[in-house]
Amino acid sequence: MNVEIITPDKTIFKGEADLVQLPGIDGSFEILNNHAPLISALKKGKIKVGKNKKETFYEINGGVIEVLENKVLVLAE
Repeated sequence: MNVEIITPDKTIFKGEADLVQLPGIDGSFEILNNHAPLISALKKGKIKVGKNKKETFYEINGGVIEVLENKVLVLAE
């Protein structure tokens, strides 16, 4: 799936991923390929992006996620 993590200043990550784990306001959750459409608020924490068994972490102060048609867009603070 295509993942994009952006802040008001810059794009933090743009590329393909197998999974994305996020700090939701009601708890952590994970997005995999072909996930149902979703919009959710995020709290301060780490985003984990996994591709081919390699994991990368990005620190955020909150934000919003949109999942639609195998595209994940994170608007982060």
